[in-house]
Amino acid sequence: RQVSNEQPIGRRALAGRLNLSERVLRSQVDFLKGCGLLSYSTAGMSVTVEGNEILQELAEYVRKLQGLSSLEQFLLERLSIKKVIIIPGDSDREQVVKREIGRAAAHTLVSLLEEDKGRVVAVSGGTTLAAAAQNIRGNFPDVVIVPARGGLGDTLELQANTIATVMARNLKASYRQLYVPDSVSQEILNSILAEDAGIRAVVNTIKHADILVHGIGRADVMARHRHLPQPLIDRLLQEGAVGEAVGQYSDIKGCQVYMTNNAGLMMHDLPHIGTIIGVAGGKSKARAILAVSRATRQDILITDEAAAMEVASVMEKEEGLDHIPGL
Repeated sequence: RQVSNEQPIGRRALAGRLNLSERVLRSQVDFLKGCGLLSYSTAGMSVTVEGNEILQELAEYVRKLQGLSSLEQFLLERLSIKKVIIIPGDSDREQVVKREIGRAAAHTLVSLLEEDKGRVVAVSGGTTLAAAAQNIRGNFPDVVIVPARGGLGDTLELQANTIATVMARNLKASYRQLYVPDSVSQEILNSILAEDAGIRAVVNTIKHADILVHGIGRADVMARHRHLPQPLIDRLLQEGAVGEAVGQYSDIKGCQVYMTNNAGLMMHDLPHIGTIIGVAGGKSKARAILAVSRATRQDILITDEAAAMEVASVMEKEEGLDHIPGL
């Protein structure tokens, strides 16, 4: 799994990642190579086609062993989501889990495109979506990738514009960029749209997205990312905001607490989108995931075991259950 996530990777680097001695690691990777599951090159080790098939088979076995299928069914029914995908682990503690969530999001999006579910894909920013963009592959020249919203002032690699560009390149698709900052006043936003026909055209494309792949953030963290005034942040938290997606801050029941202006997608645009994919992991984001899932339709939720267990635990307490059925 570690080789798959970072291939090609050298033996010394892999030993460091796994906290093993090179001597111990050598015997293990040589065994896997002898089984035809790993291949060596000057760049490092990579997983073979047969190795990837085994990984997929093992992943399903692990899911059943850990009860993740039952947990997925519990969330699917309680949150009225069509599909829930849970990755083993906690991305708060392991970066590899966050990359696995990104891989799952990439695989899910490619499957939708192969099924001809849409031609315009809107993507948000963030570390998990960046992982999805890096791992996605395909050949979809008729597809257009667009940023869901304007820039947040994050690291360049984590901005929606950059992620849309990387994703489009890896899918052999085209892309559009939105050069409007997030959280501008309505007056400034109206002025920009009135004066710039190019931006109006991009916004129109974004508003007509067929598929949305978006991250889910904690209200306090996202408020700081947007550089909201501290008194406003304090008010949001006092009023119970715990989750944020596409600029809307919601409480645990999914009720809107605050909404930021933006030229891109806003919460009221989402009912018109064919397929919405929410992507987030880590126990610390559990309440945010629950809030956003209740605030708007999520067709597919991709998360990790720690977040899913905590979401289920919160709902369990709300419903007065002693345990999660089936687990």
